[in-house]
Amino acid sequence: MTTMAKARILVTRHLPNEVENRLTRDFSTELNPDDRAMSGAEIAERAKNFDGLLITSMDRCRKDLIDALPASIRMIATFSVGTDHIDILAAKAKGIAVSNTPDVLTDATADVALLLMLGAARGAVWGDKMVRDNKWGPPSPTYPLGLDVSGRRLGIIGMGRIGQAVAIRAQAFNMILHYHNRRKVDAASEHGATFHARLDDMLPNCDFLSINCASTAETRDLINEKTIGRLPNGAIIVNTARGEIVDDEALISALKSGKLAAAGLDVFKGEPNIDPRYRELDNVFMLPHLGSATKNTRIAMGMRAVDNLEAFFKGERPRDLLTGA
Repeated sequence: MTTMAKARILVTRHLPNEVENRLTRDFSTELNPDDRAMSGAEIAERAKNFDGLLITSMDRCRKDLIDALPASIRMIATFSVGTDHIDILAAKAKGIAVSNTPDVLTDATADVALLLMLGAARGAVWGDKMVRDNKWGPPSPTYPLGLDVSGRRLGIIGMGRIGQAVAIRAQAFNMILHYHNRRKVDAASEHGATFHARLDDMLPNCDFLSINCASTAETRDLINEKTIGRLPNGAIIVNTARGEIVDDEALISALKSGKLAAAGLDVFKGEPNIDPRYRELDNVFMLPHLGSATKNTRIAMGMRAVDNLEAFFKGERPRDLLTGA
């Protein structure tokens, strides 16, 4: 068994200083201070001298990369909750442990979901543009007008940690809560929300729709022309999960036609190379994937990843092991 103090860890991106200091103290570590993105082929080549990898959601750790990793690599710790960038089955088949960083980014991501909801509803894009472009004219009783958030109906897709945190925050706005999940959660975790086993049954009850589910083969393009069509006219969609869950063509079309009043998006397909048509729409409030982007949250994520590495190389079971029995 490789001892934790001698374990060699390749870190693919620049992490908060507090995290890197701990890594260099406790492991034989190669950092990436320039934060230069590495290709899969480069990661596989550089990994030849290491026992473990600390990667991020920006590193596409697919089967071809995992198959190319040297036999010395025994663990991959990802600096993320999401694992759609890792072929976990391929890693497990090769005997490589995989861990993630749940829990620590729940509040930060839920905060952004509410920010997107408010920004989309109250016209943050066109309001900011009006002031910046010096087009703030005399006050009018009828223009410009946003939409209420308080007291409206909110549907939550995915009632995990983040979905529940969104529900708690939405209660402060007296929103009427609904949720769709693979299974009904316990009453305390529902926070007063009504469960819908079928997404189609929930959608007509949603003035706002918050996407908080994992990106899987089943949820890819879950929000499409058909599902958007079941929402009330003038609804607002908010996405802090993954861009792959939304069909861009259907969403953009609905935003242009007025079927949807607005959208708040922190995640996109192909980010940062998003569909350029989003930039033309004043009823889309966009952020550059800032869900977990607070200093404290990113430090906590890094420390959680290091905790998992430390446990593994001590011969213990990592807290967030994804490849165990």
